[in-house]
Amino acid sequence: MTKFTTHDGLTLDYKIEGEGKPLLCLPGLTRDLYDFDELAGAMRGEAQVIRLTMRGRGRSGWATDYTSYNIVQEARDAVEFMDFLGLEKATIVGTSRGGFNAMILAATAPERLAGVLLNDIGPELMQGGIGDIMDRIGKPPEAQSLAALVACMKGDMRADFPDLTEAKWAELAQRWFVVSDGDVALNYDPGIGKAMHEQAQGEAPDLWGLFDLMAGVPLALLRGANSDLLSAETAAQMQSRRPDMLYAEVPNRGHIPFLDEPESLSVIRELLALA
Repeated sequence: MTKFTTHDGLTLDYKIEGEGKPLLCLPGLTRDLYDFDELAGAMRGEAQVIRLTMRGRGRSGWATDYTSYNIVQEARDAVEFMDFLGLEKATIVGTSRGGFNAMILAATAPERLAGVLLNDIGPELMQGGIGDIMDRIGKPPEAQSLAALVACMKGDMRADFPDLTEAKWAELAQRWFVVSDGDVALNYDPGIGKAMHEQAQGEAPDLWGLFDLMAGVPLALLRGANSDLLSAETAAQMQSRRPDMLYAEVPNRGHIPFLDEPESLSVIRELLALA
């Protein structure tokens, strides 16, 4: 696989599978391309699934300047990646922070958007969910074994994801963290936490304004029924501002749906048909 390097010299991890209309998958704040494993499996033979791990996460390079961990820079990385692939347009699957990246693209490179799927993210976020993120971001996990990590995750998230099997919990633990014998570590640069805390002190961007810039772009929204980040009220307001927006609420999911649920796949397929 040919390496993709950003303008400032970071090598970013990516994966491309299948043929058809391109889905460019942008993951959440501390996640990587493996968060789209379920989608890639479900869409096999129906679309080209292109997954990018953003700077500082997973197997992508860490920035020497932690302030580059911001949604504007990450959106620029996505455009550079599309240029690298020779990809004129793509439907963006923006999971959580990846959805913010898609909104920035609507402001900076709207001609590159064939469509946008916002996965459990919107212009307003619930304070409880934000508080939990800010409390944990950049801090090493307390659990120091796979069993302990799974127990912690289930304690925090089982009510939001009530139908997951024991095997799925263990799979997610090893996806979201670096787990080895007697050790559990973050799967991302702790500098992302420092950047987040500093950015929180500044003036908040007008995310509703960014959302409105997607006018004319085929748009879809998924909300986990148990989400602690995207409220049903915000989802309803988004629908009011974009009556043509495809929408589904995914049962037994918090933040975030895995994208292989029947409700998710129905929306994704309908969005692709419009792209």
